[in-house]
Amino acid sequence: MRVVRSEAREKAMAAKAASRELRRASTQAKNDALLAIADALGRSARALMEANALDLEAGRAAGLEHSLLARLELTPETLAAMADGVRGVAALPDPVGESFDARTLPNGLRVERRRAPLGVIGAIFEARPEVPTDIASLCVKSGNAVVLRGGKEAVNTNRALGRLMQETLADTSLPPGAVQMIETTDRSAVNELVKLDEYIDLLIPRGGAGLVRFVAAEASMPAITGGVGVCHAYADASALPHMAGEVVFNAKTQAPAKCNALDTLLVHAAAAPAVLGAVAERLLPAGVELRCDQRALALLGPSGGEQVKAASGEDFGMEFLDLVLAVRVVDSLDEALEHVARYGSGHSEAILTEDYGAAMRFVDEVDAAVVLVNASTRFNDGGQLGLGAEAAISTNKLHARGPMGLRELTSYKWVALGSGQVRA
Repeated sequence: MRVVRSEAREKAMAAKAASRELRRASTQAKNDALLAIADALGRSARALMEANALDLEAGRAAGLEHSLLARLELTPETLAAMADGVRGVAALPDPVGESFDARTLPNGLRVERRRAPLGVIGAIFEARPEVPTDIASLCVKSGNAVVLRGGKEAVNTNRALGRLMQETLADTSLPPGAVQMIETTDRSAVNELVKLDEYIDLLIPRGGAGLVRFVAAEASMPAITGGVGVCHAYADASALPHMAGEVVFNAKTQAPAKCNALDTLLVHAAAAPAVLGAVAERLLPAGVELRCDQRALALLGPSGGEQVKAASGEDFGMEFLDLVLAVRVVDSLDEALEHVARYGSGHSEAILTEDYGAAMRFVDEVDAAVVLVNASTRFNDGGQLGLGAEAAISTNKLHARGPMGLRELTSYKWVALGSGQVRA
């Protein structure tokens, strides 16, 4: 009797089979395959943009918000950046096989740890055309097969990208099954994917809080269930007003829909008049709405106009993903640390200060994946922190934390090299 399997299971099985072959691929073979994919993106630009146009047309008909349509659109510039990103991953050092913590025991046994691929990565992501190639390139370079499932808004774009990568791999020495794209938009595919722990070793959700919560609740395999960013900046008593204005402006407005965009500004009372003035001078012309506690409102309200409002109880602890910033005046570093501990999500936290002791205390006591001193929260990014690219930003404490690059997509194995030793 013929067994009928779902698309999710078939592709997870195929990825598992490919992962065994990919595990032994040389660095040169992986780099050659990635460079071939980058070249194919350029050659297939017209076909990819035609597929993307179908998604944009369907999105407009469905009434998608302008911001979502903007993220969904595949332009020549986006495609060029995607190809450059794949080439950038090819240029990174290969972590697979790296030896570390090597030592020789008194009995002559040499032990070490070696980096090894995880096996198969599952990735569920929303409507961003660059995500499939970012994740696939990182997985291939780190020796992992990958099963991708994108949002229905980008179904035609994702199908085209998935087929391009598989067809390109078929002309290389790597197994084409190393990259799998689930093409169905049926929700049941996601419901099944999160239960396929016999094939998938790690699941990565790239999307909003709803998707992250779903994966956290339902996944039967290890999952990166962080990534939701409620990000704070604390301007200490010694903060320089001009610097604070520039850093807060960048953290809030450079890409307000990103998870590392600033959500709450805390300001020491001693610095509040000057710092809030400098911040408002930069943010208000950019259209940012400031939701202030009573002390901040007293300083900003008279001259801020309709963009300066009283904060509600829900504004602190909110990930806005928009041009909205919560503002609170505090009396001490202790109060700021208490606020971050209560409302933060463990993503990105920054202090603005000229006091080294305050900076180091903030760094030591804040529980977050990335802590910054006198710098924008937007630097919590794999490319910005020197990883070349990222598969996700993890707020987990196990197995990876912060931007996940190549090393974060590997595990390790202990290797013991002997000459006949036996245990007494």
